[in-house]
Amino acid sequence: MPTYRDEAVILRTHKLGEADRIVTMLSRAHGKVRAVAKGVRRTSSKFGSRLEPFMVADVQLYQGRSLDIVQQAESLGSYGAEIALHYDRYTAANAMVETADRLNDSEATPEQYLLLVGGLRALARGEHVARSILDSYLLRVMALSGWAPSFDDCARCAKPGPHSVFVAQMGGIVCDECAPVGSPRIPSTAIEVLRALIAGDWERVDSASDRDTAAASGVIAAYAQWHLERGIRSLSLVEGTR
Repeated sequence: MPTYRDEAVILRTHKLGEADRIVTMLSRAHGKVRAVAKGVRRTSSKFGSRLEPFMVADVQLYQGRSLDIVQQAESLGSYGAEIALHYDRYTAANAMVETADRLNDSEATPEQYLLLVGGLRALARGEHVARSILDSYLLRVMALSGWAPSFDDCARCAKPGPHSVFVAQMGGIVCDECAPVGSPRIPSTAIEVLRALIAGDWERVDSASDRDTAAASGVIAAYAQWHLERGIRSLSLVEGTR
């Protein structure tokens, strides 16, 4: 069976036997990959910390029947150490890799890989508020997966906006006629933050009020978890850090 090389970001690891680990990674060209790293838990391991969560590595893998085998790993981005020093960054990074793990399979696109790497890099460098980096990642990765929310025209009947009701089950902002009875409204300033997060307008995001960013975060969490069909466990920890 052949060997292959790829760039990959480490999503999670599990112990296997006395010295090995199963490593789940999102690769640039091969989508989500699960592989065995033999001897990685020994102090003399040749892999060191290159196969820990949030790290980006150039890996060489041997294609196995059920699990691949990691043969080599060279570090491309050492983000784990800086992220782990800050609780808000650490919880946001956990929510990001958990989302990537659930969304992606062997047909994941290079754009999804690059988006995750960019988000982890921004967290490690502290470029913006950790929750805002996470929110931007969630909106963008949902869009790449075919679930881009509508923030302008009604997501159900396409009636031109502006509208103020967001319904995750309907795909975004909806007009008053389409909104279910009792649907909560969100401020127009919070909708502007949502648009800025998905567009990468960080000047607008960074200058937003805590009230608007909190409202946007709630909308994004509800939308992402609706499409994933189950909760993102790490989000409950992130919400407590604002």
